[in-house]
Amino acid sequence: MKITDHLSKAKSTLFSIEILPPLKGQSIQVLFDHLDPLMEFNPPFVDVTYHREEYVYKDRGHGLLEKRSIKKRPGTVGICSAIKNKYNVETVPHIICGGFTKEETENALIDLNFLDIHNVLLIRGDAIKSESAFKPEELGHHYAIELVDQVVNMNNGKYLDEELIKATPTDFCIGVAGYPEKHFEAPNLMFDLHYLKRKVELGAQYVVTQMFFDNQKYFDYVNKCRELGIDIPIIPGLKPITIKRQNTILPRIFHIDLPEALSDEIEKCKDNDQVKEVGVEWAIQQSKELIEFGVPCLHFYSMGRAEPVHKIASALF
Repeated sequence: MKITDHLSKAKSTLFSIEILPPLKGQSIQVLFDHLDPLMEFNPPFVDVTYHREEYVYKDRGHGLLEKRSIKKRPGTVGICSAIKNKYNVETVPHIICGGFTKEETENALIDLNFLDIHNVLLIRGDAIKSESAFKPEELGHHYAIELVDQVVNMNNGKYLDEELIKATPTDFCIGVAGYPEKHFEAPNLMFDLHYLKRKVELGAQYVVTQMFFDNQKYFDYVNKCRELGIDIPIIPGLKPITIKRQNTILPRIFHIDLPEALSDEIEKCKDNDQVKEVGVEWAIQQSKELIEFGVPCLHFYSMGRAEPVHKIASALF
């Protein structure tokens, strides 16, 4: 079932989550242990992030360094299939530009189609740690809008191999990312929204936002989208703060602002247990206001921590 179908048929605000694949070497049971307590809230879909390769340099002595490519969290496609089969829930793999050629992207989408996974979230992805700015793979995509174009082509039966005759169309529901505080590389919000509108015109069917902690920024974002004719569902992305250093880490990594009231409360906390209480309560109040606004779904970035999300969902659903 497509994400848009779930959203259109829902009689109240839905609950969904985004998870990280287990670290290489870990059992998938680690992931199931994380998901088990959250499934009582009947999420219609679970997002699974994709993590591209990183580069490390091993000292081989005599001034020689060996460059190695490693992937710390592999298995997004397999994990999506495993979750779908275990819990009978839709899964949404993230498809990114970085680390993929167009051919590899097509092959991954074919695998997903064979596995009866028909929802994807298309994003550019971040630069790896060894790069100062994002660099696309040779013969890969530079921007998420190019991914949207490729998936739409496949949905129309058009593959990279132009000699394919009567190729079977795929049937992917396409999600894209939105940034209530703008993408950090965009010069301003309206510039960012211009490209979001182009993705919608190409075929994007719903938006999931970057995390935010000030609901007014989401409300303003939705209003601006509607004024521009962007009329697809816009799902708010939420994350409970759980440790004190996130007060400075989240703004730096995700290029977002924390409201003064929240930041001040975090700084007053004596330990991370108190921080978690503050973060959970803030997310509950934030969620209640969003539900009153009429959002189609609350999407929680669990980041491998089920307990805070479970507390929030218990207070809401």
